[in-house]
Amino acid sequence: MTFQATRRSFLAGAAASGAALVVGFTPAGVLAGGRMGAEFNPFVKVSADGTVSVIIKHFEMGQGTTTGLATLVAEELDADWDTLAIEFAPSDNERYANLAFGAQGTGGSTAIANSYMQYRKAGAAARAVLVEAAAKEWGVDAGSITVENGVLRSGDKSAPIGAMAAAAAKLTPPAEPVLKSADAFKLIGREDLRRKDSYSKTNGTAQFAIDVKVPGMVYAVILRSPRFGGTLSSFDASGAADVAGFVEAKALPNGAGVAVFGKNTWAAIQAREAITAEWDLSKAESRSTDQMIADHVALLDKPEFQARKEADLAATGSAIDASAKTVEAEFHFPNLAHAPMETLNCVIEPTETGVRVHDGSQFPGITHPTIAGVLQLQPDQVEINTVYAGGSFGRRATATSDYQVEAALAFQLLGGQTPVKLVWTREDDLAGGYYRPMAVHRVRVGLDDQNALTGWDHRIAAKSIIKGTPFEGVLVEEGIDHTSVEGVSDSHYAIPAFSVGLSDFQSPMPVLWWRAVGHTHTAYAMEVMVDMAAEAAGADPVEFRLGLLSGGDKDQQRLSGVLKLAAEKSGWGEALPEGRGRGVAVHKSFNSYVAEVVEVSTQDGAVKIEKVTCAVDCGTAVNPDVIKAQMEGGIGYGIGAVMRDAITLTDGEVDQSNFPDYEPLRINDIAAIEVHIVPSSEAPTGVGEPGTPPSGPALANAIHAATGQWVTKLPMTANGIEFA
Repeated sequence: MTFQATRRSFLAGAAASGAALVVGFTPAGVLAGGRMGAEFNPFVKVSADGTVSVIIKHFEMGQGTTTGLATLVAEELDADWDTLAIEFAPSDNERYANLAFGAQGTGGSTAIANSYMQYRKAGAAARAVLVEAAAKEWGVDAGSITVENGVLRSGDKSAPIGAMAAAAAKLTPPAEPVLKSADAFKLIGREDLRRKDSYSKTNGTAQFAIDVKVPGMVYAVILRSPRFGGTLSSFDASGAADVAGFVEAKALPNGAGVAVFGKNTWAAIQAREAITAEWDLSKAESRSTDQMIADHVALLDKPEFQARKEADLAATGSAIDASAKTVEAEFHFPNLAHAPMETLNCVIEPTETGVRVHDGSQFPGITHPTIAGVLQLQPDQVEINTVYAGGSFGRRATATSDYQVEAALAFQLLGGQTPVKLVWTREDDLAGGYYRPMAVHRVRVGLDDQNALTGWDHRIAAKSIIKGTPFEGVLVEEGIDHTSVEGVSDSHYAIPAFSVGLSDFQSPMPVLWWRAVGHTHTAYAMEVMVDMAAEAAGADPVEFRLGLLSGGDKDQQRLSGVLKLAAEKSGWGEALPEGRGRGVAVHKSFNSYVAEVVEVSTQDGAVKIEKVTCAVDCGTAVNPDVIKAQMEGGIGYGIGAVMRDAITLTDGEVDQSNFPDYEPLRINDIAAIEVHIVPSSEAPTGVGEPGTPPSGPALANAIHAATGQWVTKLPMTANGIEFA
């Protein structure tokens, strides 16, 4: 899912006490120097002791935003990286909006992309007033002053920036501060810059949502319907009375289940197991996976929507029918769980004026007003304290704030005065959460007698992630949910008579964006199909792709660039031993361009992933080490999913319960990953998700190269592939 920025303006402001300088941007205008605790919350604080604190508006779930945003400020301010501090921003849509969303939130690989200039200018504005204050204090020209590692110098005069904070707070920062040129960067692009969150996460001092405890807190778990769409009819909690630590059980007012309270997590879980419930399943999902697949397949015959206007289905069909060769395949993609290591949880506690929510909050811009509405409070009566989260992959970014609403309802049921910690178990997460939607693709391709493409008929059936959410007005156009077709409908391959049909599958089963959203299935179908077409044409897969990217526009050039780099670094074209094969895939997502080559070996029928070579063009590389880590993580996440993961249903109930039957990637599954970053002066683009889409098809194409077998139905282990 690619978000386009909807508001580009940023403006600077300052607020201060006698001890600190505060600089930040608001959407409203330039704010002159004031006092600490003024009506806005800034991005940069400089204390009298010289500590620079960067206020992080995008929360950290492992993807490196704390390091990235801090780097931008520190670069322009010339702060001391070792003493630089970070703080998560409070919930405030007006001042901490994601410029791509128009509201405060983290997702869509937008953190650095939308904050790059905003945070750089915050650092530069702070530097400007500090230099101006020092110039006045020392009676020197501002141009003679340098700043390095948090120290101001001019001739024989020097002072830490904290010494000038009070004086600088009285000055008005420039609305358009002077920024460094790229050749002057000391931190941006530095390979060895250590992450800001590494030390606290390794010594145990970092606070994750699961770590939060407040005095008087009780724990809550939810007994939910065994089928999606079921509602509570009645329950009997008498069996829970004998569970030590059981507090109470109450029906949620929305009919979604029973809130079970305990003095600790274990007591709440054990009490829940002792409760019996009756459910109204009249509107619930009751199909098994095989039937759901068949219903998807039936939708492909007559697509509801046409996602590309260049060619309709009839014209494409005629072009393919007249072709010298045709290639056809059907691709099946299962529902997938996000399965982060830290399951969903949050704490809600009363304050003197309202409530405070402690959460790894991915979308405070949605959660804040939602909680206020549930508890019938004014927005200013709700606080959100954002802490670290142990992964998310999109799960913490629901349009409904589902688990936070559960916590608020549980809090309300206990009278609104007892702090409540809501906890999801792993079983809750896998059997009752939100999922990457099941999708089925049918693709038919034609080639002429010169082995050039003549037509491409691509049909997709999937449940819409966006329809019925607050994002529908932006991401649904003419009935088409862009997240269902992204990566196909906007492909940069030069394909004649290219038609894309879409049908929406209907089910009460809740769906959500999953790391790389629609690209997770569209890239697989496109890139495996390109390999199939290349084989039919008798062409090398890399050369075949380069031919489809030879038009010369900027997207094609950048896709060609990463494709050539990945091929070169992987040794593409070099002879391989018997039983080995290489596969390639290239894809644009989140405005970044990624190519991957997977090399596999086979022995006794089992496949071993020997190496993944990745090339990424993500514009200016702010933190190369973070980029490499995100590419590695995205590759592993994508490959692990296609290897063996699926959420399946039997009569509407999820079959999987925990990691033994929804197995994450193991460290020995991939022998080596090598990442190459394309040098670029373009604006930075996303890195959290773009590594995932090409990984699965590159593996599938490698398996075909080694074994001759095409894998068009996932997961691979359920469809004839054994891994060593």
